[in-house]
Amino acid sequence: SNEGLEQKTAAAKVARGGCVAARSQIDQSQSRIAAARAGLDRLVLKAPFDGIVADISGELGEYATPSPPGIPTPPAIDLIDDRCLFVSAPIDEVDAAHIKAGQTARITLDAIRGKTFAGRVKRVAPYVLELEKQARTVEVEVDFIEPPTTENLLAGYSADVEIVHTTHQNVLRIPTQTLLEGRRVLVYKPDGLLVERTVTTGLANWEQTEITAGLVEGDQIVLSLDQTGVTAGAKVVDRDASRQSRK
Repeated sequence: SNEGLEQKTAAAKVARGGCVAARSQIDQSQSRIAAARAGLDRLVLKAPFDGIVADISGELGEYATPSPPGIPTPPAIDLIDDRCLFVSAPIDEVDAAHIKAGQTARITLDAIRGKTFAGRVKRVAPYVLELEKQARTVEVEVDFIEPPTTENLLAGYSADVEIVHTTHQNVLRIPTQTLLEGRRVLVYKPDGLLVERTVTTGLANWEQTEITAGLVEGDQIVLSLDQTGVTAGAKVVDRDASRQSRK
């Protein structure tokens, strides 16, 4: 009958409306779940790389807050990526102008004595570090050309870096510590007198200095300038020769 048909039609509409409402509730629930997951993701910090946890300064349950502008604060977790080790070294601002990326270098480590590793300048900082007003430096990063494989390198090792700017072959050189004011040496004469002589220098570093004029191969110079009585005009006694004469 028409009355029964209308009742069934009305019931179908009610059921359809219930389905639409249920779908709407499902969509709302899924949105709440997505929002909860997003909030959970914000609470979980994920490192952008695999590494070794070097230090944890935070405590369980402690709140972590961003650093105020201009005031750096230590990270909650210090993570080290030891797959690519390099040396960070301060270079005097006077020498920084001569350092370029790509230059070769020699690396020595206090923890691995007797070995020198080849390196290459990776980066020269574009600014001067003002750690001390009287000793301003520029940070230089040096990569290992062939990273050591037999030694266990640890982040934080102390290292010395010697950057090769220019090379000269077959030159006369002396220890840098034997120079007086960078241009004079004390020469030991056959008669035992110490004579001051002015020299002309070339390339130099903290270990060796090239001599371009003023000395010849075979000249004997004084190494221990800090000894008492070591000065120009002093008479030097050969201990070995003195012992032989006494015999």
